[in-house]
Amino acid sequence: MVTAQWPLHVGVMGAQSTGKTQLLDRIEKELTAQGTIVVRTGGFGERAALMSLPEMQRHTSAATEWAIAQGIADEIAAAALPGREPAQVVLADRTAWDALAFYYAAQEWHHNRAHRLERERLRLLAATQAPKCSLLFATVLDPAIPIRPEHPCDPRFRSVVDQYAHKILTEEGLPHIRVTSEAHSQDRAVEHALSLCLLEAPV
Repeated sequence: MVTAQWPLHVGVMGAQSTGKTQLLDRIEKELTAQGTIVVRTGGFGERAALMSLPEMQRHTSAATEWAIAQGIADEIAAAALPGREPAQVVLADRTAWDALAFYYAAQEWHHNRAHRLERERLRLLAATQAPKCSLLFATVLDPAIPIRPEHPCDPRFRSVVDQYAHKILTEEGLPHIRVTSEAHSQDRAVEHALSLCLLEAPV
């Protein structure tokens, strides 16, 4: 994790309906209450659907590349919106690694495997964003928590995505904080984010 650049970037990744958005909602509320200028990115699923890009089990290399590139563009744009004070913290609801996890999961789901060079190209694209991340949270799937109606997904596929998300973090050696569905884990994650952002954010 890197904290020597502004704005600070806090990302959260994980499978569907694992509490990512709710976690960032809490962090945003607390930071805003302290006077920190916060911007959010996310909503990739809705935009991908509007563009008829394949999602979930149908996730492709093109959809993966789009999600990574769109996330990069969104974070840059969010931090530089005109007519207001510069953002101090960017909260990213999904990271470049999420797109890769969905891609790998879709490949396994269909018993396919992309060419090694294509997989490496997408991995390298995602890896370009790692140095920007000041703090990375990875939510852990709790199968007992149902999938939210607005994000329908096969529970089995959700489990595969969760496995790949954490496998990627391990293989890439990415510093991160695991966040479970338990209240104390959520509370600690919020406290960690506040401690970092309020200490490091430029004034």
